[in-house]
Amino acid sequence: GVRGKSAVDLARDLLRQHGDSLARLAQASLTSLSATSGIGPAKAAQLKASFELARRALREEMQAQSLMNAPGPVRDWLCLNLAHLPHEVFVALWLDNQHRLIASEELFRGTLTQTSVYPREIVKAALAHNAASVIFAHNHPSGAREPSQADILLTRQLKEALALVDVRLLDHFIVAGTRHALSMAEMGQI
Repeated sequence: GVRGKSAVDLARDLLRQHGDSLARLAQASLTSLSATSGIGPAKAAQLKASFELARRALREEMQAQSLMNAPGPVRDWLCLNLAHLPHEVFVALWLDNQHRLIASEELFRGTLTQTSVYPREIVKAALAHNAASVIFAHNHPSGAREPSQADILLTRQLKEALALVDVRLLDHFIVAGTRHALSMAEMGQI
């Protein structure tokens, strides 16, 4: 804290200035953080570093264990990295034969309402990573929580294309808002 404001008051101010969203706060620039009274460049850098440590810790957790047995870290990582974006992105989490993370990759970037996804490019990326399986995710900046018919159709097409090269599609998450990542596998769509 600072004179006249406790650390809790400063935290509330920071959250309020970033739409009461921890994900938006995590993505805020140093300049934006430093604009808050009581937060100087050093505190802003410490805050940015703490969010980066959280991202890295989640990534390490995903690399160390089977993601089939630990969907929590996947959801947390996806929300932390995709929820705040003002445009759609399509991400792949490439996994080895033990379902541990090999790499995460943003494959396509779109507009506020859509992104174009090309199955051929996804198959090429799967082979380049020597992946045994994959988890896809994309965000809905509009906040719509349910997959669209286009999302469902695309997921089926990708599953079929990847099956031809022996890569298994495990899940496709829809990230909508800062606390929600819907699993299409849990919905029975995969």
